[in-house]
Amino acid sequence: MLNISAIDVGSNAMRMVIGEVDESWQVNTIENIRLPVRLGQDVFSKGYLEERTIQQTEEAFLRFKHMAESFDIHHLRAVATSAAREAANSDLLLDRVFRCSGIELEIISGDEEARLIHLAVVHELKLKSKHTLLIDIGGGSIEMTISTGQNIISTDSYNMGTVRLLERLNSNSKPGIPFGKLVREYTEAARHRIERDLGDQKIQICAGTGGNVEEIGRLRQKLFKAESDRCITLKELELLIERLDRMSYEERMYKLKLRADRADVILPASIVLHLIAREAGVKHIAIPNVGLKDGILLDIAEDLSKRLHLRRREQVWESALHLGRKYRFDEKHARLTSKLAARLFDQSKPLHDLEDGNRLLLEIGTLLHDIGHFINSIDHDQHGYYLLKANRLIGLSQREQDIVANLVRYHRRQSPSTEDENFKSLPQKDRLIVIKLAALLRLADSLDISHMENVTDVALKETTSGWRMKISGKKDQMLVNWAFDKHKSHFREVFGANLEMD
Repeated sequence: MLNISAIDVGSNAMRMVIGEVDESWQVNTIENIRLPVRLGQDVFSKGYLEERTIQQTEEAFLRFKHMAESFDIHHLRAVATSAAREAANSDLLLDRVFRCSGIELEIISGDEEARLIHLAVVHELKLKSKHTLLIDIGGGSIEMTISTGQNIISTDSYNMGTVRLLERLNSNSKPGIPFGKLVREYTEAARHRIERDLGDQKIQICAGTGGNVEEIGRLRQKLFKAESDRCITLKELELLIERLDRMSYEERMYKLKLRADRADVILPASIVLHLIAREAGVKHIAIPNVGLKDGILLDIAEDLSKRLHLRRREQVWESALHLGRKYRFDEKHARLTSKLAARLFDQSKPLHDLEDGNRLLLEIGTLLHDIGHFINSIDHDQHGYYLLKANRLIGLSQREQDIVANLVRYHRRQSPSTEDENFKSLPQKDRLIVIKLAALLRLADSLDISHMENVTDVALKETTSGWRMKISGKKDQMLVNWAFDKHKSHFREVFGANLEMD
């Protein structure tokens, strides 16, 4: 288990989330903290951060530092968005934060912000291949992202964040003009650009993110007696805007139980959300209750998984090579057949339908398939199995090592059978993995039957009549053709598909 953390320094508030990464690299949130430090109040009115606001940020990061220490955080990423991007003295802010807390604060672009938020939404809503509009309402900007499934098609940013609107319109408003009317007129000016950016694309799902959107969901549930706070219809949003517009700032806090730093920005957030959703032609908005900080956590977990996977792969390979050399294997043959086996695994995924993690087990099993020759060439498959049961491969679990040992056991004449105790003792799922991987190992081994490296590459593809294999290398492949004819029936038996060679 690893604890990771994300810090989101927004224009309206600062948030820290702590997540626990389990063995399957899933992230479970274990702690959330929000501090009402409003950078946008300075930046959108003056263009820079005042000393008081920088001091508040330092105090916030000292709290974040103590949280990180108490949860023994393995990896932390802190990012700042719109207000920090625009602050004239943002460099000073980053330096002060680092000096007081040791945490590096990173100012990210609008595109990176949109990518991370989209990552969180995809994970939460399981969008599959649906055409989606994602509206993120922040304090400084509104990010509008259009995607198909996991792929972002376009992202656009609008300077209509709630704190920005509050500062800009309040400072320039004339007495007697309702704030809601000002917001409507201001945002309506952006309607044509929004319409252009949306184009004529048919939106299947519209999702809204950000603290204000989550609050809108809660108000929908409370005021309209709805079952869920995870969505709102366009009609409900219209009614909510009318209600908020009739209430004063104090009434929103007292009657709706809104925090002070939410009561003043909830109206502009609702108006902007309604405008964009209306232009998109949708009737309801999903509210997944995830945001930038959640996307950062997922991104950290994915990055750690890849890095640890690479380190683990290097460790397993180093251990396997050491074992092979210990028992004086033919390293050139071993490396080549392992490479060919991996190619066959990648190209036959529709046939074997195995998880990618099994690729490494096939590579290692193929690399060590002949180490039993050290004891005796006769029954070297059985001798190889015993050597792998007696020697640990660092980086593999006991289950994975058992699979590799059985691959070595069944890399030649005898097929896996429950009459053998070593195979019978495996879980049913692992027995099936061994059967499929062993068939690929045999095929790869047959391509270098002479141990002369005559075959340098292989291409496997599906045709209307079955599967065909094409090999690259030296012209005279008579021995390879002979070995292939011996193994293609086993391939058909395991995968239920005919295999021929071009």
